[in-house]
Amino acid sequence: MSEWIDFERWPDCKRMERPGIVFEVTNGDQTLLTGCVVPLPLPSDWVAHPLRFRAVPQPRPRHSSPLPTPAGPQQ
Repeated sequence: MSEWIDFERWPDCKRMERPGIVFEVTNGDQTLLTGCVVPLPLPSDWVAHPLRFRAVPQPRPRHSSPLPTPAGPQQ
């Protein structure tokens, strides 16, 4: 992971974009993983503005379990 960067430099994220890299943005209480989108749309539940960000590896997708087979007719 890279060092934390002051959020005032968020527009510089374009230079840091790489395949397999996302950005971890935090306001001190909450964290968001996102691509570089300027301006950054914040989730509606964020009450504080972002303070800092850093480049992190993109999480690997988690695969769910297969769906169970349907049960026979209920009697």
